[in-house]
Amino acid sequence: MATFNFDDALKQLQSGKPLTGLDGILTPLIKQLTEAALQAELDQHLAQQRQSDESSTTNRKNGYTRKTIKAPSGNFELDTPRDREGSFEPQLVKKHQTRLTDEIDRKILGLFAIGMSYQDISQHIHEMYGIDVSNATISGITDKVIPELRQWQSRPLDAIYPIVWLDAIHYKVRNKDTGLYRNQAVYTILAVNTEGHKELIGLYLSESEGAAYWLNVLTDLNNRGVQDILIACVDGLKGFPEAIAAVFPDTEVQHCVIHQIRNSLRYVGSKHHKAFMADLKPVYRAATLALAEAALDELEVKWGDQYPLVIKSWRNNWPTLSAYFKYPADIRKAIYTTNAVEAVHRQFRKLTKTKGGFSSENALLKLLYAGIMQASSRWTMPIANWGKTISQLSIHFEGRLDGIMEI
Repeated sequence: MATFNFDDALKQLQSGKPLTGLDGILTPLIKQLTEAALQAELDQHLAQQRQSDESSTTNRKNGYTRKTIKAPSGNFELDTPRDREGSFEPQLVKKHQTRLTDEIDRKILGLFAIGMSYQDISQHIHEMYGIDVSNATISGITDKVIPELRQWQSRPLDAIYPIVWLDAIHYKVRNKDTGLYRNQAVYTILAVNTEGHKELIGLYLSESEGAAYWLNVLTDLNNRGVQDILIACVDGLKGFPEAIAAVFPDTEVQHCVIHQIRNSLRYVGSKHHKAFMADLKPVYRAATLALAEAALDELEVKWGDQYPLVIKSWRNNWPTLSAYFKYPADIRKAIYTTNAVEAVHRQFRKLTKTKGGFSSENALLKLLYAGIMQASSRWTMPIANWGKTISQLSIHFEGRLDGIMEI
């Protein structure tokens, strides 16, 4: 076994040879220390056997098994000592282990969580460590988050959330039976807890978005401990308010005004977009409910004959579109759109922008989960003016925050 010489290594470092990575001077030292530690493990194993009355005292060393080890300092050939009886189980580098530490795994998971492709991850790891990792290896490492994801998806939740935003985003996922790609909906539930911190409380996958599946999602939240939601902010999906009421009958539903505007403009001629929006702004930006309703009446007078379906939609959805008018500005700003959960979806799109489709549901969910866990680590501060907001909510929803607001 070659001996690592510190003076020689220092001269190599001073001459410009790298410390780590491909051909790094640290690799021989890592190899030497690892083999010495394994040799010590075997010596201890044999000594324990000799001291035991139940074990044979004839067992002894029996050469070495060689394998290639991938380490942050670079690849090296490791000679693992063996015993004649085959009872020695090394602990520092186990029998089928090919990576010396989990540093590379953590690096791969970190790169995966920011949306890097397998090819880019492989290239990055090679440049940093001089190690070649295959797509299968990267997939195996990133699959380690799947059990963590499942545990996270079923974790207990708080009993009450003051504000919850619910929305869906769609991706193409390969069907394992047919091999064809199909659109699937990822259901995202973002909440503000009673301390004012944002928290992603649910991530679900279904073949399509619909009120029936949202009912399943809400039931799951209830089974995981959620007893009450004060305000649920949703898009204009038909049947959504009824699904919420079926599980959380006291929850107030606020339809996203921005979704309503987008849907309205789909049915307004492009040449009228600017004028229609100018007349619509006084409706949703009004200071009071009375002023908003007056502006809606004026909108109908001017545009009702040309676009009756648009006006009818605003009238039909008005009870949930206008819910935010009863609150002060701080609460209005938080609830009258689903911007908060759409910001999460923008993060998802950054992660998936280079992906045309996903080979499986797990491939999609593990990427979204890894990405949002990294993003949510920055959600350390409560939302703006939360103390004032929660105090106002405790008045509007009398008794439902009892215990939370005790001083």
